[in-house]
Amino acid sequence: MKKLFELINRNVLTSKMADFISHESKGAKHPIITISREFGAGGSIVAKKVALKLGKDWKIYHKEIVEEIAREANLEKKLIREVDERHVPLIDELADDFFGRRYLSLHSYARHLLKILSVIGLRGNAIIIGRGAHFLFPGALKVRVIADINYRVQTIVKYEKVSEKRAIALVNKKDNDRNEFNRSLYKQNQHKAHHYDAVIKLSENLTIDDAVKIIVDLAKRRFKQ
Repeated sequence: MKKLFELINRNVLTSKMADFISHESKGAKHPIITISREFGAGGSIVAKKVALKLGKDWKIYHKEIVEEIAREANLEKKLIREVDERHVPLIDELADDFFGRRYLSLHSYARHLLKILSVIGLRGNAIIIGRGAHFLFPGALKVRVIADINYRVQTIVKYEKVSEKRAIALVNKKDNDRNEFNRSLYKQNQHKAHHYDAVIKLSENLTIDDAVKIIVDLAKRRFKQ
């Protein structure tokens, strides 16, 4: 495991590291599901239900990743969240004189993120939500959950208890933040369907439970569980 950390610390998205992760994550030994999602489409709910269906050996990684990065970098969670899924300059360190704390640059954040994701990948039986994990694990079952804008807005209105105007603003901001995050860190367009094994569009005709069934069936076939 020490060699893994050393490798990731030396290489941020280099071909050497990509080859290493690809080799380690292929096959049923380390089954991984990645869930990319549009904000308000219900991807996090889908992931939780998939984990329940697959059994107790499977674990979801979402907020836990942020918390682990915070611990790794010895920074407060709030500061990490300000960097997470946002585009920031690629600099070694951004100092904030007012708070007197170190902000994590995207370069440093990426190094910690890749370290944590790689350890999760080696553990296996992991469902990773967001963080562009589908770009890191070629052997994973890669799923993207999307929905029409009206569906997403109404979902946010219902669960976040906000107005439609506010929900639309949140959708636009989150979409922009996530797009910039993936472009900045991975140099990829997350909207391209060929990055995924399945793109599932939720609607009144294709529900969350339908999506869960599709993903569970795909996972059982892929990982022979």
